[in-house]
Amino acid sequence: MSFVSGLVIGVLVGIALIVLFVRSENARSARRSALATTIAAFARMTVEDSKKLLAPEYYPSWVLNWLNAHLTKIWPYVDEAASDLIKANVEPILEQYRPMVLSSLSFSKFTLGTVAPQFTGVSIIEGGDEGITMELEMNWDGNPSIILDIKTRLGVGLPVQVKNIAFTGVFRLIFKPLVPEFPCFGAVSFSLRHKKQMDFTLKVVGGDISAIPGVADALETTIRDAVEDSITWPVRKVIPILPGDYSDLELKPVGTLEVKLVQAQGLTNKDIIGKSDPFAELYIRPLRNRTKISKVINNDLNPIWNEHFEFVVEDVSTQHLTVKIYDDEGLQAAELLGCAQVQLSQLEPGKVKDVWIKLVKDLDLQRDMKDRGKVHLELLYCPYGVESGFTNPFTSNYTMTSLEKVLKSGDTENGDLGNKKRTVIIRGVLSVTVISAEDLPPTDLLGKADPFVVLTMKKTGMKNSTRVVNENLNPVWNQTFDFVVEDGLHDMLMVEVYDHDTFGKDYMGRCILTLTRVILEGEYKDCFPLDGAKSGKLNLNLKWMAQPIYRDS
Repeated sequence: MSFVSGLVIGVLVGIALIVLFVRSENARSARRSALATTIAAFARMTVEDSKKLLAPEYYPSWVLNWLNAHLTKIWPYVDEAASDLIKANVEPILEQYRPMVLSSLSFSKFTLGTVAPQFTGVSIIEGGDEGITMELEMNWDGNPSIILDIKTRLGVGLPVQVKNIAFTGVFRLIFKPLVPEFPCFGAVSFSLRHKKQMDFTLKVVGGDISAIPGVADALETTIRDAVEDSITWPVRKVIPILPGDYSDLELKPVGTLEVKLVQAQGLTNKDIIGKSDPFAELYIRPLRNRTKISKVINNDLNPIWNEHFEFVVEDVSTQHLTVKIYDDEGLQAAELLGCAQVQLSQLEPGKVKDVWIKLVKDLDLQRDMKDRGKVHLELLYCPYGVESGFTNPFTSNYTMTSLEKVLKSGDTENGDLGNKKRTVIIRGVLSVTVISAEDLPPTDLLGKADPFVVLTMKKTGMKNSTRVVNENLNPVWNQTFDFVVEDGLHDMLMVEVYDHDTFGKDYMGRCILTLTRVILEGEYKDCFPLDGAKSGKLNLNLKWMAQPIYRDS
């Protein structure tokens, strides 16, 4: 952090001062020299224009050239001043993420080298009257001299050199709040907004790091985790410029994201014998302690997980949920089958969003024409401190009575527990009406089918079946079935359509439904396409009748 501050803050604060001063002195700047007029025009850009990388007509190339030239001149002093500060600030972070295979991890040498970073782009994002955000793209192909002293659990000490660093990223500076006092802003917040590239190699001084299994991968993961958690947006470093309390600028959770990983379909088969064994990795920030891992579904390209995960949200406007699906390879590294992202800004607070997302090979690729399958998610964003009237169905209030919560916390409110017993647990009766089907695929030689429907609660295994409708691809049943459900938020309804034959049955397709929607809405009617079939839809009506539970002390 000190490295980035020493590297960028000093230069950028000077530029920001020019921008802010010109904004507050438009009348005077109009009468200044052509140079000041250019800077003033830059400061008066519209919000729409400022969101884009500044074009030459708005931001002359000489400004970046000026920045890079002066950074090159002061770089030896930045190197000398920052090295000790970096060691003091980064070593505790490395220790926090130190892998289990190591007993100690510290710097024995740290210099930034002779090659200064280069700024390649600038953009301004105006935040109204509250502040100004500046983003700068920076490239650095450095030649630092960085040596880590590590010691393994076996007592082996190694000097590891970090070399061949190549970095490209976008740094964000937020000047906030704006105040009527020079330099016109109270504090600067600094963050790595986007890490486009971060490559480096690790080498044992006088040896080969690969000779010790696991050390190279563990060290690389540690370094990347430290960068992610200490400087990458939405994490930010707040540097006060004027006296004041700027705690409101620091990183704070703003809500929770409830995610139900329902299922996936049409995954790629990576196994020569059998099928892939998929599992999912989900995260908002790719940190080890914030990444959720689903269970492995063996030998299945259409896995059903129905697992629930909760994530902390810190900036709903810029963060996204990432889902990566892998093929489990046992002791070997898992192979990526596909990945997907959901922008949190697309979610309506308090409303469950049911989505199918196409999987791609790489999130950075603009196009991926290959079919890698799709993943089914239910998403619910719940902001903190908003009295919006909606209820989070995933909250623990539904799985633990208020009485149990009070006893667990030790707070009995003067022993009066009488009003603490009436909390609804999500159990009840699910009533399913199988109305009809449309455009079922023919299975008989004469182009007909004898369809019937099997309904199964996945968690309990309870089953019911409709009657058989002979020789009909658009059957009507209008049959209703009731299921007693003990854990509605973690159970599923599987509706499968079969063709009845004299000596058995032929599978035609299915649809899988979670109970979240019917629990929230009470009742709904919808038409569901059949998965695994060339055609066909099912018309269903679902109704939920909650059964409250009251537990005595």
